[in-house]
Amino acid sequence: MRTELAPAPAAAALPVATRVPPTRRITVAPARRVVFYGVLSLLAVPFVFPTWWMITSSFKPVGEIFAFPPTLWPANPTLQAYVDAFTLQPFAQQYFNSLYIAAFVTLGTMLISSLAGYAFARITFPGQNALFLVVLTGLLIPSEVTIVPLFQIFNTWGLINTHWPLLLVTTFGAPSVLATFIMRQFFITLPVELEEAARLDGLGRLAIWWRIAMPLARTALAAVAIFTFLNVWNLYLEPTVYLLSPELFTLPQALTRYTDAYGGEMWNVQLAAATMTALPVLVVFVFAQKQFVEGLAQTGLKG
Repeated sequence: MRTELAPAPAAAALPVATRVPPTRRITVAPARRVVFYGVLSLLAVPFVFPTWWMITSSFKPVGEIFAFPPTLWPANPTLQAYVDAFTLQPFAQQYFNSLYIAAFVTLGTMLISSLAGYAFARITFPGQNALFLVVLTGLLIPSEVTIVPLFQIFNTWGLINTHWPLLLVTTFGAPSVLATFIMRQFFITLPVELEEAARLDGLGRLAIWWRIAMPLARTALAAVAIFTFLNVWNLYLEPTVYLLSPELFTLPQALTRYTDAYGGEMWNVQLAAATMTALPVLVVFVFAQKQFVEGLAQTGLKG
């Protein structure tokens, strides 16, 4: 009897391993890296050295500041210039004046520019583009042109030698126009579907602006806040025109008042006051520069 053997089952085909091409890492030669960072360090000297000289010279006596050759570090450090900065003028009050004016104007500009920018970007109305063009012309008018008529207006209202002109002019002036442009450019990029979904949920215009648009505009708001704060912090012309009492001065105006009995500059005291004025701004910008750059990039203002 003939017995046929059943054919053996075919061996399962083994999966062929897919070969993933190795990723190529771009390596920079150590010598080129050293040259690259060396060039960057040389380019940074013109920007870093003045700040370094200001800070170190604030700890020097007047005679050592103008010594030749100049010293990079004070030979006999002293804090007398910082003490004189607070005793010769009400510097603490002037510091507070600049802080609260800058904070008030920054918050006001963020509020006004976000509302105006959202209206120009998301609400269609007759003459929309023409009105926005009129608003942008505010950037072309120098502040020196309007300072005299504004002084006459505030003088009629009895607001000279108060902080009201600084608060009103800077909040509704050219910085607010630029902030409105930045916020409009950002709100234009928001998808229309977000508003449609919010409308289906029963939200109105203000609710959509506050609950949908504003949380998404954090980077643009950060850019607006930084450049507005810096602009108000460095104001000099407007405080000089509107303020008369030293107790109401802001920091840029106060820095020019450190003079001796003969009208000469007290350089060490001025440098100490300038250091205290500049360092907080530098610290804020260093920690917020990422948000500042991202905010400008998302609004189409990148170079």
